[in-house]
Amino acid sequence: MSNESLREKFFGCIAGVHIGSAMGAAVEGWDYQKIEERYGTLQELLKYEHYNNGWVREPGTTEDGVERQKLMITAMIEKQDRVNAEDVKSIWIRDIKPESAGMVSEPFEATLLAMAKSGIPAVDLGKYCDYAGLNSMARACHPIGLINAGDPSGALADVLEVGQLYQSSNSRGLKWASVTAVSIASATKPGATVDSVIGDIYDLCDQDRVVKEIDRELKHTAHCKDFRELREAFDSVYSGRGMDYAFAWANEVVTKGICIFKMVDGNLKDAMVSAVNMGRDVDCITAVASGISGSLTGASSIPEEWIKQTDYATSLNKYTNSQRTLREHSDGLFNAYQSRLTNMKEFAEKMLVEQKA
Repeated sequence: MSNESLREKFFGCIAGVHIGSAMGAAVEGWDYQKIEERYGTLQELLKYEHYNNGWVREPGTTEDGVERQKLMITAMIEKQDRVNAEDVKSIWIRDIKPESAGMVSEPFEATLLAMAKSGIPAVDLGKYCDYAGLNSMARACHPIGLINAGDPSGALADVLEVGQLYQSSNSRGLKWASVTAVSIASATKPGATVDSVIGDIYDLCDQDRVVKEIDRELKHTAHCKDFRELREAFDSVYSGRGMDYAFAWANEVVTKGICIFKMVDGNLKDAMVSAVNMGRDVDCITAVASGISGSLTGASSIPEEWIKQTDYATSLNKYTNSQRTLREHSDGLFNAYQSRLTNMKEFAEKMLVEQKA
């Protein structure tokens, strides 16, 4: 059981996602044998290049998934409440820099942005994305879990609505994104545990496909004591190749993230190091495993140097949607959550007075 304050759980989630994504991005798409050969156990922030565009990124530089997340955070900070797809779309149009395409965003996101500017309703945009099962939302929707802290059902509803910016309403990708959002909202509850978080997944998420697969792989990997055993166990299950985004389908990424969260008992540093050494889509796997773990146990297990380096890299990133520090992102979200609670309390008190009258 975590004794971290709610504010520090918010910070643990954001720090886990941003730092973990930056660490994993350096070896994204590698198989674990190559990671092992090159680094043994990777547990440092490295320079890297994406999209073959010649930009060698400062260690700690985040990637496209975190850029999606930053836009959601901005919308929540400005609204001081939960957001819908239209709220986030308006931030897209205002804050995404034209020069970011091919630098910090995937090619399909430039198409979605152009369509958003045309006036198409926000909830229709995802219908025009070719990748309905991708982890676009599942590895980025953490703010939705945080603004619904303690309310997994609210997180579920919001991720299915806001997620239509990227995927259609009943897509596999959004069903898997629900796991991330539900887990984070659950982990922030007072007295939450690893088992209580997984229990909320089982109770609230899609039974036929999502819960069935997670349950199967939790049982399959229950004997694994470290990430080396875990990644070998997954070899016989996930090995897609030869198609677009072959490593990045949401069922694989989210299932691995939950199994890591369970194996490390929610410890953030252990989740991060385990995930970045898994191979395949490691930045996204790390975003899921570390975001959920940080929401439960906070960021006290990770080195302060990782936090400082990620903030420094962000200050240099001219393509990013926001140069807020990790703490500014998490505190901005936490303050928005506090504002939401205050409004809810005032409304409840008003209605109780009306009822008595």
